Amino acid sequence: MAETTTATGVQTFSKPADSAGYLAVLTALTTGILHLYLIPGAVATAGTTGGVLFLLNGTGFVGGTVLYLSKYWRKELFLVAAVYALISILAMFMVHGWGIEAFYRDGSLAQWAVITKTAESVLLGCSLYLYSNS
Repeated sequence: MAETTTATGVQTFSKPADSAGYLAVLTALTTGILHLYLIPGAVATAGTTGGVLFLLNGTGFVGGTVLYLSKYWRKELFLVAAVYALISILAMFMVHGWGIEAFYRDGSLAQWAVITKTAESVLLGCSLYLYSNS
């Protein structure tokens, strides 16, 4: 990503400082884009409410990534990112059950659920690591 500067010389966007930052970006974009991609399926199975929740969740992860790469990011927002990821993980279990069955739809493993929740778990860890080391 190219770095851009404002008229005052302050960088508007910058690259992550370390590999944990790059991993956080990768995982946040993965889950964010997947949630946006899955909106039609969410609407089909859970109605408009499901679609809106997937839209908000996907937009939150993608928007959070843009914020992280911007000059407006602050250390405390790592904790917000960690809580956001945790809430997204818990929300799936609240809707689909608290056991391994939460990862199954119609008797088949829902690969998208495994991918998104794995990405969110890694993002949670990265966010806490980045908070404690920044």
